[in-house]
Amino acid sequence: MIDDHHPPAAGRTALPASPWQSAGAQGGAQAAVETGPQVSGPADGGCDQSPLVAVRKSAGSSGDFAGQPNELPEDAETTADLPVGIDDRLEARFVDPAGTEQRTLWLEAARGVCLEECGPVRRFPVRHGKRMAPGWWWSATNGRLVHYASGVMRTQVMLLDWDPSVVAIACRPVELTWRERDGTWVRHAPHLMARLADGRGLLADCAGHGDISPRLACRAAVTEAAAAAVGWHYQVLRPPDPVLAANLRWLAGYRHPRYKGGKLARRAAEAFRRPRPLIEGVHELGNPIQVFPVVFHALWHGDLSAPLDVPLHERVPVTAVTQGRGQG
Repeated sequence: MIDDHHPPAAGRTALPASPWQSAGAQGGAQAAVETGPQVSGPADGGCDQSPLVAVRKSAGSSGDFAGQPNELPEDAETTADLPVGIDDRLEARFVDPAGTEQRTLWLEAARGVCLEECGPVRRFPVRHGKRMAPGWWWSATNGRLVHYASGVMRTQVMLLDWDPSVVAIACRPVELTWRERDGTWVRHAPHLMARLADGRGLLADCAGHGDISPRLACRAAVTEAAAAAVGWHYQVLRPPDPVLAANLRWLAGYRHPRYKGGKLARRAAEAFRRPRPLIEGVHELGNPIQVFPVVFHALWHGDLSAPLDVPLHERVPVTAVTQGRGQG
């Protein structure tokens, strides 16, 4: 399933600070980014069409692999004491752009490989009877499909795609492998990796409401230390505020360059040079059927701004942004 639809109505404005732009990586199970209540089920992954009620969005040589594949059970578990030391034996497995599986030390992979260009080391399976809906999200950030496992993860991919500090997104491009103190091999492939505008990377796992599992908590502590060792960030991403998520789902339906608008987009920037209700500017620009998609596209990319913490509606105040993202 490829998501390029027009979800429920909503909108946005000022960009909330990304967790990796403010506090940076946090430790282990405490690395959770609390961004609001979770949207689950159809609301997160569906493609319901609702009437417009409101609108808005404002990196040496390769080391020998310490273990053989058959030493790593498919669902390796860990109960060892944490934190585990992050040293030159932390290993990384990835699939290069040519489709060849590679294994090297994590420090070398992070500093010398464009992991955002790599495909998933493991894809998410379809499990009949489970409320999981794996699919693909077309990223407006780097023009590629990003794999996701569920509606919860899809929402996090959407948020990364919308974040102006993110320049590339990839699903499970690397799997970390380490040996616990008891000799047990453990491996973990973070759900998402993003390349930030400053060149650093972000590793992230997606979680729902409530406490994360002990299994993920153990892996989160090691992954956070691994990320910090190379100057990256790690986060356990929590569901965003449902209003923000709904607004972004609507605007995401217009993220594709087909809605950029050319001259009409430039006219829209002039029409909203000063804050004014959305509907007033749209009517001034011409036929709403032609104008709305261009305005929504500009709101997604940050060329126009509107408050996204409240449901978007026709009279939401919209204003042009002097230096928007200018993508698409």
